[in-house]
Amino acid sequence: MPQPLDAAAVRRWCALGREALRAHCARMDAINVFPVADGDTGTNLCLTFEAACEALPTRDTARDTNGDPGAGAALRAMARAALLAARGNSGAILAEYLRGMARGLDEGAGAPAERLCRALRGGASAAYAAVAHPVEGTMLTVAEAAAAAAEAGDDPAAAARRTLDATPDRLAALARAGVVDAGGLGLTVLLTALWAALGEQVPDEEPAAATGAASPAAAEPADSPAAPAALPADGLPQAPRRPEFEVMYLLAAEDPAAVDALRARLDPLGDSLVVGGGEGLWSVHVHVADAGAAVEAGLAAGRPHRIRITHLPTAGDAAGHGATGGPRCAADGPGRPPDPGARVVVAVVPGEGLAALCRQAGAVVLSARSVPAGAAVDGIDGIDEGALVAAVRATGAGEVALLPNDSGLHPLAARAADAVRAAGIRCAVIPTRAAVQGLAALAVHQPDRRFDEDVVTMTSAAGATRYGEVTVAERRSWTSAGICHRGDVLGLVDGDVALIGSGTGQVATEVLDRMLAAGGELVTLVLGADAPAGLAAALERRVRERHLAVDTVVHEGRQHETQLLIGVE
Repeated sequence: MPQPLDAAAVRRWCALGREALRAHCARMDAINVFPVADGDTGTNLCLTFEAACEALPTRDTARDTNGDPGAGAALRAMARAALLAARGNSGAILAEYLRGMARGLDEGAGAPAERLCRALRGGASAAYAAVAHPVEGTMLTVAEAAAAAAEAGDDPAAAARRTLDATPDRLAALARAGVVDAGGLGLTVLLTALWAALGEQVPDEEPAAATGAASPAAAEPADSPAAPAALPADGLPQAPRRPEFEVMYLLAAEDPAAVDALRARLDPLGDSLVVGGGEGLWSVHVHVADAGAAVEAGLAAGRPHRIRITHLPTAGDAAGHGATGGPRCAADGPGRPPDPGARVVVAVVPGEGLAALCRQAGAVVLSARSVPAGAAVDGIDGIDEGALVAAVRATGAGEVALLPNDSGLHPLAARAADAVRAAGIRCAVIPTRAAVQGLAALAVHQPDRRFDEDVVTMTSAAGATRYGEVTVAERRSWTSAGICHRGDVLGLVDGDVALIGSGTGQVATEVLDRMLAAGGELVTLVLGADAPAGLAAALERRVRERHLAVDTVVHEGRQHETQLLIGVE
C-alpha cells in the first residue's frame, strides 16, 4: 500500500525525479527519433521538470481545494511553472500531465491508493487532450498504462516499464531505429521516482531494454518519404510541406473558444501540435513550415509572448550526424579537423565590456548589437550564419557550446550548428536570450564534464535567469505596454515591454522591483555606455533596502544600444 500522496511526497518525488532525469538525459537525447530526430527530448524534459520543482512551496502552507494540505497545491504550482518553462513537444506534454495530476487530486479526498489513481488518471487524460493527434507508442501510451495499472490495484511504475519496452511495436519509427520512445523513457523514469517517493520498492535495472543510440536510418524525420509516418487516427493527411520550424509561445487569452479556434487554425499548418494550460494562460507548441503563420494565428487568439522559433533538422542534416547531434564524419571543409577532446564556448555579446568578461571566462567572443524588441531580422550587425559557422570552426574544437545571447540570433545559431555538425563538430545551442543569461551559463560551464551534462547545466542556469533591459525608444511604435514615442525610456522584462517612462532611474527601479517580486538570490547589473552616473549605486541601495539576502554584481558592459541590462537568478 503506497504512502499518502501529500506535499512531502511531492517534494520527495521532485528530488528523486530530478536526479533520475539527469542520469538518463544523455540517453534520452541519443534515442530521440520521434516526432523529429533533433536529439533534445532528454534536455527538454530535464529543464521543464527542474523548473517545475523550483516552484514548490517551501512549507506545507497551501491547501488543496478539498481542504487537505499539500499535494494538489504543490502540483498546481509545479504545473504552472512547467507551463511557463516548457521546452519542446515533451516539455509541453509534461506540463499538462502535471496540471492533470493536480486536477485529479482536487476531485476529493480518499485513501492513498484512490488519490494516486485520480492523480495518474488526471495526468494521462490531460496529456492526451493537449495533443491534437495523439500517437501511440509515445509518452502518452506510458501515461495511460500507469493510470490503468493503478486503477487495477497494480504497480503503475512496473506497468510503465513494460509499456515502454513495447513502444517499438506500436511506432514504426522506433522499430526501425531499434530504440524505445525517448519521451516515454522520461515519463517512466518520473513514474518510477514517484513510486519510490511513495515508499514502494522499485527494481535496480534500467527502465527499458533498448539502450542504444539511434541508427542512421532512424535519424530521418518520421514523416519523410523514406520513413513515412502513420496517419492520425482521423485519417486526415499531414501538411503538404515538411515542417522546418518548432514554434513555441505562451498565449494570454481569456476566451477558451479563441483557443479552440487557434487549435483549428494551427492543425493544418503542421504537426506535433500541443496546446495546454487554462485560466487565461496557455502554452502552444507546433512544428510548421511557416513560422510566421503560426505566430499570426496566436495574435488572432490573444497575446503571444516568449516566442521561441527553432530550426528543425532535415533528412540531410540527420544523414551527417546522429540523434545526439554528435559527429559521425570527419571534417570535409577547409581548416584542420576538429580536436574531439577539446571543448569551447562561443558567445555573441554586445559591448566590449561584456566581451572582456566572457573572454575572461574562457569563451570565444563575437561582438554584435542587440536586436530592438519585436524586430524581425536575419543577421545582426555583421553576425550572420556564415560568421557563426566560421567562428565555431576556427576554434578547432570537437565540442562547442554556442551562446547567441539574443532571440533574433536563435534561428541563425540553429542553422550554424546544423552546418558545423556536418563537419564533425558536436555543437549545441544554449538558448540564451540576453547577455546576462549568457553570463549565468558561463558561470557554471565546466569543460571537464561530459558534454551533454555541461549543456544541460548551462541551459538550466540560463533558463533560471530572468532578464530585463532599460533602453530608449528610437521611434513611435506600439508595444505591449502601450504606445511609446521617440525618446521614451522603455523597461523590458523577459523580452516584453513592461513599462514606459521618462527617466532611466525611475524605469530601472521599477523593472528591478518587478523582477525581484518573484524572488531571487543574485542581481546582475550590466551598465551601458550611456547609463546615467550613479545608476548602479542607486539600484544597489534599492536591493539592500527592499530585498534582504539578495547579492548584487555590477559590470561595465559599455553596450551602446541599451542603458542597462538586468539579470535575476
